[in-house]
Amino acid sequence: MKQLQRSLACGLWIGILCLAAQVRAADSDAQASTKQALAKDAVCTACHNEGWRVPVLAIYQTPHGNRADPRAPTCQSCHGESGAHVKDPAGARPDTVFGVKSKNASPVEERNGACLACHQSGLRMHWSGSEHQTRNLSCSNCHTVHVPHDPVLDKVTQPDVCEACHATQRAQTHRISTHPIVAGKMACSDCHNPHGSTGPKLLVKNSVNETCYTCHAEKRGPFLWEHSPVVDDCTNCHTPHGSSNAPLLKARVPWLCQECHSGDHAAAINSGANLPNGNATTINGMQPLANQSPRTQMNARACLNCHVLIHGSNHPAGAKFQR
Repeated sequence: MKQLQRSLACGLWIGILCLAAQVRAADSDAQASTKQALAKDAVCTACHNEGWRVPVLAIYQTPHGNRADPRAPTCQSCHGESGAHVKDPAGARPDTVFGVKSKNASPVEERNGACLACHQSGLRMHWSGSEHQTRNLSCSNCHTVHVPHDPVLDKVTQPDVCEACHATQRAQTHRISTHPIVAGKMACSDCHNPHGSTGPKLLVKNSVNETCYTCHAEKRGPFLWEHSPVVDDCTNCHTPHGSSNAPLLKARVPWLCQECHSGDHAAAINSGANLPNGNATTINGMQPLANQSPRTQMNARACLNCHVLIHGSNHPAGAKFQR
């Protein structure tokens, strides 16, 4: 028994020593790799430092410059071999030149290829064939790598990057009814995946409704009584980036409702003549003149005064979405 215990203890110590040796070897390899990476970067940063027209040393405050991470690239990992450029900075350039405004920028495919060599999975898996890819956008059109905080990765500053191209949506976000984008509580990427999607308009889900339900789960249903345009597409009634009508409605009620329900509550559109006191509820609460047809805009919430559960109802008597 004692001999068995001694054998087990001996085997355990041998295992610990082997593991320690492997850790030391791995640590030694990591240190050698780090020194080699720093030596390569030192060649580039001798000229491309904070005094250069585009300061780049802040990259060492980002994951790309984290030398404790063996996955972190060197300058030449992204820009390619630059031996000729080092010998003749004015006459030769690196293999891959980034920069949106640079006249010497490499073709978009080469620039994107340098990024996708590492960033190809996850949210980027649908990049090929996506709207932005087919419009010849490069990663550097949106991302700024040599800064401590990439503006497009921050909820507060991300809309400024997107709205540089999407000016219509920028204007819509400043209307009276909007998602809290300007307030910095929500970003474009909460609904859209700029790197590609299986859904329409680069949405993060497969449909408009699925995307909206990620926040508005109470509208999901299923309901006993369902409203057809709601089930079909939220944007039948709402404009997501901003509206002059609360809550994000494409038009104010009753006109929005009467785009489909044009014959309800009397034949004439905007008329509530066959509602209780329909003739009395006119503009400014005044009775219509003798030569005027009775018409009403149904004050306050208009149609929604009665049809309160317009997204769907589970009440047995809720066929008209009144309860």
